[in-house]
Amino acid sequence: MEAPVEDLGRSRERRGESAQADSKEAPPESQRRQGSWKPGDQQPGTLRETYWERSQERYRERAVKPRVKGQVEWKYPLEKKPSCLKPPTLVEPEENEVYKEDLLIPAQVRRPTIRFSLQARSRLQSRRSAVCCPSSSVINELAKMGDPDVLEMVQEEERRAGSEERFFEQDLSSRESSFLISEEPRSAKRYNLFLRRRLMFKKDEQSKDSIFFRDGIRQIDFVLSYVDDIKKEAELKAERRKEFEQNLRKTGLELEIEDKMNSEDGKTYFVKIHAPWEVLVTYAEVLGIKMPIKESDIPRADKIPFSCMLGPLKLPRNVKHPHAEYFTAQFTRHRQELFLIEDESSFFPSSSRNRIVYYILSRCPFGIEDGKKRFGIERLLNSHTYSSAFPLHDGQYWKPSEPPNPVNERYTLCQNWARFSYFYKEQPFNLIRDYYGEKIGIYFVFLGFYTEMLFFAAIVGLACFIYGLLSMHDNSSSTEICDPEIGGQIIMCPLCDVMCDYWRLNSTCLASKFSHLFDNESTVFFAIFMGIWVTLFLEFWKQRQARLEYEWDLVDFEEEQQQLQLRPEFEAMCTHRKINAVTKEMEPYLPLCSRIPWYFLSGATVTLWMSLVIACMVAVIVYRLSVFATFASFMESEASLKHVRSFLTPQITTSLTGSCLNFIVILILNFFYERISAWITKMEIPRTHQEYESSLTLKMFLFQFVNFYSSCFYVAFFKGKFVGYPGKYTYLFNVWRSEECDPGGCLVELTTQLTIIMTGKQVFGNIKEAIYPFVLNWWRRRKARTNSEKLYSRWEQDHDLETFGSLGLFYEYLETVIQFGFVTLFVASFPLAPLLALLNNIIEIRVDAWKLTTQYRRPVAAKAHSIGVWQDILYGMAVLSVATNAFIVAFTSDMIPRLVYYYAYSKNAIQPMRGYVNNSLSIFLIADFPNHTVPSEKRDFTTCRYRDYRNPPDHEDKYFHSMQYWHVLAAKMTFIIIMEHVVFLMKFLLAWMIPDVPKDVMERIKREKLMTVKILHDFELNKLKENLRMNSSDFAKHLIIQENKVHLAKSAT
Repeated sequence: MEAPVEDLGRSRERRGESAQADSKEAPPESQRRQGSWKPGDQQPGTLRETYWERSQERYRERAVKPRVKGQVEWKYPLEKKPSCLKPPTLVEPEENEVYKEDLLIPAQVRRPTIRFSLQARSRLQSRRSAVCCPSSSVINELAKMGDPDVLEMVQEEERRAGSEERFFEQDLSSRESSFLISEEPRSAKRYNLFLRRRLMFKKDEQSKDSIFFRDGIRQIDFVLSYVDDIKKEAELKAERRKEFEQNLRKTGLELEIEDKMNSEDGKTYFVKIHAPWEVLVTYAEVLGIKMPIKESDIPRADKIPFSCMLGPLKLPRNVKHPHAEYFTAQFTRHRQELFLIEDESSFFPSSSRNRIVYYILSRCPFGIEDGKKRFGIERLLNSHTYSSAFPLHDGQYWKPSEPPNPVNERYTLCQNWARFSYFYKEQPFNLIRDYYGEKIGIYFVFLGFYTEMLFFAAIVGLACFIYGLLSMHDNSSSTEICDPEIGGQIIMCPLCDVMCDYWRLNSTCLASKFSHLFDNESTVFFAIFMGIWVTLFLEFWKQRQARLEYEWDLVDFEEEQQQLQLRPEFEAMCTHRKINAVTKEMEPYLPLCSRIPWYFLSGATVTLWMSLVIACMVAVIVYRLSVFATFASFMESEASLKHVRSFLTPQITTSLTGSCLNFIVILILNFFYERISAWITKMEIPRTHQEYESSLTLKMFLFQFVNFYSSCFYVAFFKGKFVGYPGKYTYLFNVWRSEECDPGGCLVELTTQLTIIMTGKQVFGNIKEAIYPFVLNWWRRRKARTNSEKLYSRWEQDHDLETFGSLGLFYEYLETVIQFGFVTLFVASFPLAPLLALLNNIIEIRVDAWKLTTQYRRPVAAKAHSIGVWQDILYGMAVLSVATNAFIVAFTSDMIPRLVYYYAYSKNAIQPMRGYVNNSLSIFLIADFPNHTVPSEKRDFTTCRYRDYRNPPDHEDKYFHSMQYWHVLAAKMTFIIIMEHVVFLMKFLLAWMIPDVPKDVMERIKREKLMTVKILHDFELNKLKENLRMNSSDFAKHLIIQENKVHLAKSAT
């Protein structure tokens, strides 16, 4: 036992010398340590001292073994810390070695030590901190400087301290371990908590607007987020994420993970993704992205007639054209010298960067499950492995960015595009395309062009309305109806059985005047004009689209590969594989027999819902029939409604309430069908995203068409056409008598129906689009720790915004196309429809811009060269609109009967239309009423009048259609045929005369192709010459060397 005692003595001597050195270095701190055991104070040879020395020796041996001398190689030179921040290279300690915390800081940067700890640490803790980790003074200095990596150093210190404690517990017995626990409470938790809060504040202050990694150089191109899952699949999801992120790194992407403790809600992890230059150039070539090679020498085509008068509508030139025009070519990494690369960090716009990253994310595998290779971020989002994936906005929308951040295009868009006070300004289409991509940009170009064309239709429609307003008092029909001597003496037959009484024609005086506003001589002109306007709109849009393809480098555009990519759901359902005829690779295949049941289910569902729409429309008709008698009897019996009856007749009251009820039913059915149609489309298992969108578009448009237009078609073409006549009315379900039109026709009711549905849909849609995302975003911020966007990071701000979604544009196009139907299909009945659409679109553009810029996450940029299948739908509606307007003028309007009377039946040469009202009403003998339909009260007149062309009671063919009825019907059919042929002929002539691609655009395209080929040819030629020159010089050098060798050999001999 002597040797161990001698060793213990030497250890005590070393321990005492070390303690003396430390006490000289920091006497105030040693004086403050009271009530804690210090090993140097124990008597030599005690059991405690023996255990202390043995454990300390074992710790030193094990702590020093894994340490290796040498510097650490940093992956990124810019991230390399100063020498004062590097952990020292540890060697095996020697005797009399003094451990000092301040030795970690060089003398030139050493500052006074400021400690957060409120209580003294034991000597063992001091030594461990000196050897294993940075001191508190170092960390404090870094915290003052706002270093973003200090928090990680603190966490690493905690992990090391925890591992050391576990190490001691394994080596010592329970008695020893309990003895080594300090009697003082440790202050590490309080210190770390205080430091973490301080660093979080510093970090937020630095990075709340930053779109870079912690190094401040690498830009964040994409962000993934996820939350720890406590369910059964938590381990599976964690494994998927680990594999996915490893594969992302293998592709060259750089990742930086924000711990959940750094997030505002304390539970969300964020994975920030950066695409370095090598990745960008590789995938830019894969995607065929065109980049500038030379500034264009073709002047811009901004000169338009009367441009000086349109100055207030123009945007500043730097906003309208943020970049110069260039000749472009598909990027190739082997020809980088050809392209105008001034700065690699800004060469690719942010929209191209996030498009490239999303391309990688959508193809990156994350493992093999059930024997199949799984890949793609969409599948991970569907399985809730990640909660979101989105590119970052450039910055906050209410203020410009500060250096070193790039120019904040989001702020520029908000100031010059998303402001409602700029409703009269043009849109910055190039800036929209640069920020959001071509697919979103072309939607706003289409909406803006459609709004511009509506301006001309609105002017003509307003002129027709003003004409009707000015000629209202000169209208002979309304004058006769309102005349007490004419309309007041005409007794009309009851509008319902038993409960309704006879009524006088002049009670519809106001309705007849109102009808003249929309049913006058200008109606035919406006219907023909709108047929031509539709053709001009579509043909000029073709030209605008061709010009856009040239300006946005979409001339040689091929369908976006992301749209042609197989959907993850399709791959998951496929059990068969076959060789692709194009790629010659095996790919998933779903036999037709597996799809047929779902196709039948899809068709049956769509048919069922269309039938449900028709059933709801019939229910509204039943409502009108059932409450009409109630309104009529109530308004007749109530003396207080005497003054209201002049303008609020039972017909108008029933029409208004029925239209409002129909609009509510439309919204409810639309709400449910949107979700059912999306589910049915998924069940069909479309192969690609393009097939999915096409199938969903067909279902949604067919349903919306029936849902919104069915009631208008009923009023225009069916109401009042199959009524019968008094004594022999037709009945719906043998219960309710069919509806009749007003004596002035059904055009007024069609106008009312159209106005309520169209206006209600537009107002409801704008309110929903503006308020819904705003409320959701406010609620998310409210649930967080703070409501202010100024206190948390850029990726958290965007994470709390609403998602635009892959179908966001789909619903925008659908809304616009439905409005186009209202403007074109029934415009003959409502000339103010283009004006209402114009006002709505002016607001719609700014609402869409505001919500996209401020309330939604930034969508992934995508390319598109046209509006796609919607253009074919517009063409179909344009052709249909010619027929519907011709039928409205012929059958719904009173124009043709008036013209027939004017030319064939009028007997007054001075006032040809005098007597038309009396001529358009047939006579019915009251005695011919069946008992179950005759009014309950007896009257002293023997006949009543009803609207139709039938023989009088004293005719041998009484109550049969008269010859005038057939004349009017022949005139209506003739008008329809003539109008359709005239409009279609003009449509075809205009389509033939207007080229799809303007001449100047064609010349520009040819010029650019010629210049691009010339530039590429010159580049390759110069490169070849340089290579030949280099080869010839190398060959000459080789010959000289060989000759010298020969001379040396000769001289040697």
